[in-house]
Formats: sequence, structure tokens, C-alpha cells
Amino acid sequence: MVKLGSVGEFKAGFGFPIEYQGKKEGDYPFAKVGDISAVVRSGHKNIFHAGNYIDKDILGNLKAKTIPKGTIVFAKIGEAIKQNFRAVTTVEMVIDNNVMGLVPDNNLVDTNYLFYFMRSLDLYQFSGATTIPALRKSMLENIQIPLPPLSEQKRIAAILDKADSIRKKREQAIKLADDFLRATFFEMFGDPVKNPKRWKTDKIKKGMSAITSGWSATGENTPCKSDEFGVLKISSVTSGVFKPEENKVVACESIPASKKLIHPKKGDLLFSRANTRELVAAICMVHQDYDNLFLPDKLWSIKLNHELLLPEFFLILIQNEKVRELLTKQATGTSGSMLNISKNKFEETDIIFPEINVQKDFCNAFSKIINLKEKSIKINELANESFNSLSQKVFLQ
Repeated sequence: MVKLGSVGEFKAGFGFPIEYQGKKEGDYPFAKVGDISAVVRSGHKNIFHAGNYIDKDILGNLKAKTIPKGTIVFAKIGEAIKQNFRAVTTVEMVIDNNVMGLVPDNNLVDTNYLFYFMRSLDLYQFSGATTIPALRKSMLENIQIPLPPLSEQKRIAAILDKADSIRKKREQAIKLADDFLRATFFEMFGDPVKNPKRWKTDKIKKGMSAITSGWSATGENTPCKSDEFGVLKISSVTSGVFKPEENKVVACESIPASKKLIHPKKGDLLFSRANTRELVAAICMVHQDYDNLFLPDKLWSIKLNHELLLPEFFLILIQNEKVRELLTKQATGTSGSMLNISKNKFEETDIIFPEINVQKDFCNAFSKIINLKEKSIKINELANESFNSLSQKVFLQ
């Protein structure tokens, strides 16, 4: 075992003044945390472009320096550290001051081996107990890493590459199921905004039987246990898939006896009425009862009149990019960081009301696709467990 600081050099990023941002071409990509996140979320590990570029002459004015290709980059400040995203630069580039890079000494360590080691770490535990989490070079340099001969490192990295490739294929299968579901919706109903199939249209409220908002209790920033109450976070909905683990534990004694809590029930649709512009108007479906969880005031529970609208159809309709854009445009707020959709504006939005028998046909297709997706998710979980187990055997010596 050796210290990380002995096999590579940690490089801090540089401030990126707003007046220099916005260039889509230039001598060097100027990578931010969001650029790294985008690469990892797309299923890749190599970063070679960014949302902003900078020229050599401006770089001199900023007294900034580039990092070489083969540098492992990651977030170094704020909650973004929790994501534990890592990427490897494949071109010379610049990183901003919220990013840190680890430049490997390739005489001692293989880049891919070091990448997988860094990815096996939960860097948030090294961020320190401060108001704003931050990673310090001095702390990271002292992390211990097993260092077999270079030939063995390359062999290990190749094995992990193969295991990671299997995992990515499983993730791709899940994405393909989502794509197929959207394609099936489009094939059956067409563009729901342009309405080329001339379905009947009406206000959303015509198909509603109830729309209820929750109560925002004060909770601790840890999820509840099965014998405790938890208030859902907005993040339980934002991905479009219900995540019950995204909740905050609430002390029973703090809940008034007269307070009627809205518990997520099987078949319920949960809608995010307040969030950032990118995340507001998210919707998901609940697939089982959760009697110990309840909704905050920023989430609605939507129940439909099943003679007019079926939940599976309505879910994919609201998730449609163009329909969601319609709803987002109606959101109001004095701050760009948090917008709100009023109940009245939501209910007054015009949508298509296809014949119920066509909706039923879609629901049948929905069930088959979701079943396939759930099988893919279980296989993916096994692939993740296998990869993580392999990483632990390699690095936790």
C-alpha cells in the first residue's frame, strides 16, 4: 500500500469569469462539474469536450493552466461530491475551481487502474465536517492505494473494464425499454400537443377525481426506518420513477393528531408542482402502498376518473417532453431557482382524451414493457453487485 500522493499529483481548477463563458469553440474545453456529470450519466468515462471553451490568450490572462490527457477529474466542493462521478480526460483541457484533477505518474500507476480505484472510493467521507463539503489535496494525498506491478495493474483494469461493459449493457437495456415505451405512446397517440390524430381535447380537470397536496413536516436529513414516519423529498419524483428512499425521518410526536397525512398508495400518480425549471412538473407512479411515508406540500397525489383517463396513459402523457414544456411555461416564481405550478393552471391545461379502449390497449403494452424493464433492473442490480464485489476484492486489501 502506498499513498495516492506518491503515484499522482492533485491539481486544483481555476475560476471561470462569466464574461469568458459561452464560447462553444476554442483551444481548450473548460470543464465544469456539470460536464463531468453529463459524461458519466451518458454511460461513458472519457471526457473530451465541455459546454464552454477558452483560448490560449485568455488562459494567460486568468493565470490558469491546463491539465493533460489522462487526468482523472471529479467534483471537489458541495453536494456534487456525493454523486461520486469520475471521468478521464482524453484531451488537454482546463477545469474550473469546483473541480479537481488527479494526474497519474504513468511510470508507477496505470491510468485505468487508478480511475477504477478512485471510483471505488466514497469521496464524500473525506470532505470534512464543514458547512459546505469540500475536498482538500492534503487529505486525498494520504489515501492508501494498493500498488501491484504495472503489468498486474493493467490486467486488473482490463478485467474491470469488461465487468463495467457488462454493467453498461444492462443499463442500456433499461434505457431501451423506456425509449420503446415512449415510441409505443407516439405510435398510438401521435404528438399529444399537435394532435395529428384528432383526439378529443379538454381540460385536465375533466379527467380528475382528486388532486391533493401534502404537508411539509420538519424532518431530519436521514431516511426513515420501517417503524418510523418519513416525509418524501421532491427528489422522490424527479427521475420519473418513484424513489421511496428519498425521504426525511419525522418524529411521531411532531405530527399533530388532527393532521391528515397523504400516504402514497399503489396506482397513485405523484406530481412535483414546485422545483427548478428543469425539474418542475415531474410525475411518477407508485407501485405499492407506503403507510409510513407521506407527501410534502410540494408534491400532489393525483387520482383520475378511469372512465376518461387511465393512469398509465396519463403518466406517459405528462412525461412527454412537449406536454411537460407546456406545464413548465405556466410555472411562476420570483426566483429562477424555484418555480411553482398552481393547481388552477394545471387543471386548466388542455390535453388529449383518446378513446378509453385505445388507452386500455396502451396500458396492456405498458405492463409488458414495464415487466421487461423490471427484469432488466434486477439483472442490472446483480451486475452492479458483481462489479462492486470485484472492486472490493481488488482495492480493499
